[in-house]
Amino acid sequence: MSRIGKAVISIPSGVSVDISKGNLVTVKGSKGTLTEQINSDLTIKMEDSVLTVERPTDQKRHREAHGLSRSLINNMVNGVSEGFVKRMELIGVGYRVSNTDNLLELIIGYSHPIYFMIPAEVKLTTKMDKGEAPTIILESFDKQLLGQICAKIRTYRKPEPYKGKGIKFVGEIIRRKAGKTSGKK
Repeated sequence: MSRIGKAVISIPSGVSVDISKGNLVTVKGSKGTLTEQINSDLTIKMEDSVLTVERPTDQKRHREAHGLSRSLINNMVNGVSEGFVKRMELIGVGYRVSNTDNLLELIIGYSHPIYFMIPAEVKLTTKMDKGEAPTIILESFDKQLLGQICAKIRTYRKPEPYKGKGIKFVGEIIRRKAGKTSGKK
């Protein structure tokens, strides 16, 4: 049995879960509404304020879908009740960040600034404090969308292993490499 799949999902107060035919799960909460199509072979049961996901057999495809489906539903419940936050920082001399509503402007060592439009479901905040790295703070109730936006922003300047310059998550450790050494003796 999947350890993740057999764990129950407790539904907090203020969150409603609707399971329609074909395992279409809709979760509504104070932050927003999310909908996900879950594998139709799985059984989703709602008792009191506890939701469980069960699989019919131990076939490989059912085992694969079991833990994934439970995690997707759990992320939806957590998202509409609490939300998710991702923080990214720009490491490099002259790197700057600013925003106008949901338009992100990155100055990261290219000959031109990079503009990136953030979807309305994601709240964008930027910080440029003296003595600290410029920071991008993204908040959303949709974990998948939030991760996708962070990955797209990171592709503009990935952290490089020699000096550590680039866009990285706060708290992420970049594996550093040694530079060239003089070979003549």
